[in-house]
Amino acid sequence: MADVTYEIVEHDGGWAYRLGDVYSETFPTRDQAVQAADDAARRQEMPRETEAIQYQDADGRWHEELARGNDVPQTEVVRST
Repeated sequence: MADVTYEIVEHDGGWAYRLGDVYSETFPTRDQAVQAADDAARRQEMPRETEAIQYQDADGRWHEELARGNDVPQTEVVRST
């Protein structure tokens, strides 16, 4: 099962891919949205450099941790009709 799922949806008079409740830009055609989602998914799975990251949680607390560059999600693009 994928860790990250991009879903192709109709959006703002065109097509977009959605990750959770976040939409990509709107594309004129479904095929363009699929191509953009495939590209985003492919880039998400690419290994990166290991580096220190900082982030703020929902309670406003800051955290620092080491993000391993080889710890990448498995992705999937759902091409529903």
